[in-house]
Amino acid sequence: MHRTSPTALRILVRSPPRGGAIIEFALIMPFLVVLLVGLCDLGFGFYESMQVQAAAEAGAQYATRHAWDAAAVATAVTDATGAGGITATPAPSKVCACPGGGTLTQIGCTSTCRSGDPPGVYASVSAQLRYQTVLPYPGLPATLTLTGQTYRRLN
Repeated sequence: MHRTSPTALRILVRSPPRGGAIIEFALIMPFLVVLLVGLCDLGFGFYESMQVQAAAEAGAQYATRHAWDAAAVATAVTDATGAGGITATPAPSKVCACPGGGTLTQIGCTSTCRSGDPPGVYASVSAQLRYQTVLPYPGLPATLTLTGQTYRRLN
């Protein structure tokens, strides 16, 4: 049985790296950078999507607290968050609808609901933002239109 002398082992441990780790790092680094940029880009896209929905909800809340003014509601949508480029598209509108089962069924304002009650008047507020991705992703267009919509009862 051959034993390695303690001196030879110390020399092997203290010897400088031979470059293998540097080459492996250089090969894997571009993939890690692309992965990191992609995660940050998609994460920012999801954040922007939440901002769009929050802007629509802020516009609907404004509509419930103030007299109906579609232009003022649209301004509340665009000014609601720090995200630039959010638009109130399509324009805010009043709709008549009947609630039921967690959904709203839009009907004419002179009609009656199935329950026999008159329909409620709701503010329909939408918001949009065009989001440009940093990298091209398979299955996703380079420019996404993020949308948010909400309804709030006015009466």
